[in-house]
Amino acid sequence: MRPISFQGCPGAYSDLACRSAFPGRPTLPCATFQQTIDAVHEGAAEFAMLPCENSLVGRVPDIHALLPGSGLSIVGEHFQQVEHCLLGVPGAVIGDVKRVHSHAVALGQVRGVIRELGAAAVVEADTAGSAQLVAEWGRREDAAIASSLAGEIYGLSVLRANVEDAAHNTTRFYIAASQPSVPAPETPGVMTTFVFAVRNVPAALYKALGGFATNGVNMTKLESYMVGGAFTATEFMCDVEGHPEQPALRLAMEELGFFSREIRVLGVYRRALFRGGQD
Repeated sequence: MRPISFQGCPGAYSDLACRSAFPGRPTLPCATFQQTIDAVHEGAAEFAMLPCENSLVGRVPDIHALLPGSGLSIVGEHFQQVEHCLLGVPGAVIGDVKRVHSHAVALGQVRGVIRELGAAAVVEADTAGSAQLVAEWGRREDAAIASSLAGEIYGLSVLRANVEDAAHNTTRFYIAASQPSVPAPETPGVMTTFVFAVRNVPAALYKALGGFATNGVNMTKLESYMVGGAFTATEFMCDVEGHPEQPALRLAMEELGFFSREIRVLGVYRRALFRGGQD
């Protein structure tokens, strides 16, 4: 059974996402997103778990830059709720904490508990890595913000669970594989992800997207990003509900093609239960 690759240290939220989406499967930590993708190409992993957006901080820019040219296909999605824990060394109590270590984004999501403790926020490379550091130091004054899984892996105690300021903190992941796994057109609850570049003419984007409205296709995400360092070379990544072979989406994509110089489908896959409706 080949593992699921993810970017980060063991115990990272991406690791937790792998274990939640694929219970019982081994996971493969990678230093970078590119290595996470390479692990699938090289056969070291069957799937890559790639975070694409978070309900608090928005999109993950590296994924937008890497995924379209990665050669991988999106075969699924997973939503992982981020439940931050304040982790300390065994025997520590919450009153001992003077320094809280974590990734900069995570620290920004737990300002309340840091303020309550009057502790100093210390930026580290990632959440699970901060837990590993706190375990290695063995000091009661140092605590980490990370997942409960990280606490288990590095032998830390949960001084307080669910310390995040916003309970809706959720990260969405693309599950990518070396080959597409396209459901049948009649399958309910299907998502399609694609990138496109409109022609550099007035109102091209407006006209390109008109077909989705007139054909009743629900667009759940539209993100723009620049490529090649050219301000006129904007590309868009889009998620829509539906299958490209269903009449409504097929007609919408045909209209998109009239005003675009490039369209690439990155994946057709069943939507997650998190969205509601069909799995």
